[in-house]
Amino acid sequence: MNLSQNIWALLKKDILLEMRQQYTFYGILLYIGATSFVVYLSAGQPEDKIWNALFWILQLFICVNAVAKSFLQEHSGRMLYYYTISSPTAFVIAKLLFNALLMLLMNLVSLAIFTLLLGNPLTHLGSFLAISLLGGISLSLVFSFLAAIAAKAQQQTALMAIMGFPLIIPQLLLLMKLAVVAFSSVVQKGLPELIAMLVGLDILVIALAYILFPFLWKD
Repeated sequence: MNLSQNIWALLKKDILLEMRQQYTFYGILLYIGATSFVVYLSAGQPEDKIWNALFWILQLFICVNAVAKSFLQEHSGRMLYYYTISSPTAFVIAKLLFNALLMLLMNLVSLAIFTLLLGNPLTHLGSFLAISLLGGISLSLVFSFLAAIAAKAQQQTALMAIMGFPLIIPQLLLLMKLAVVAFSSVVQKGLPELIAMLVGLDILVIALAYILFPFLWKD
């Protein structure tokens, strides 16, 4: 079995498991609805900057709950089985792809519920949708990479928090700054550079996962 077939088989396995169990989807759906409703009760329909900040904070916690568990839920016996049938490259790429697809779905659902309850202050909905999808992929890549490292440690949750804070805060600030363009009709300067920086960070995370995960795989 070549690399692409191996990746597809692992990706299909994760999708089928998620469709059968559906714990993540309904759990995150409840979280999105409850959080958005609480914000609506406390703040009503907030102004643009508050709306933007709340949306990305919500995306952060969605990603922690939905994506980070992908590696943490794999116990040692199952990892040993994967070790015998797959390569580390195929395994980590399949996990990155699955988490990106899962986060894209959660991103669309959360945006729909958010605009329904907290209003729609967006001037350019299409631009914000594209930025939010790109941001969802970026967040999923970072937390997938962190989860792969933390899964090999004993203090998994603590290690996720320690490693994630310096990585995710600059990315969130970058996403918030990018999303401002969707709230104004004025053309923002430096937008292509910000997008290129975000894509560059994504490529860097993928490259690090590709290089470092085989060493974790052997442990």
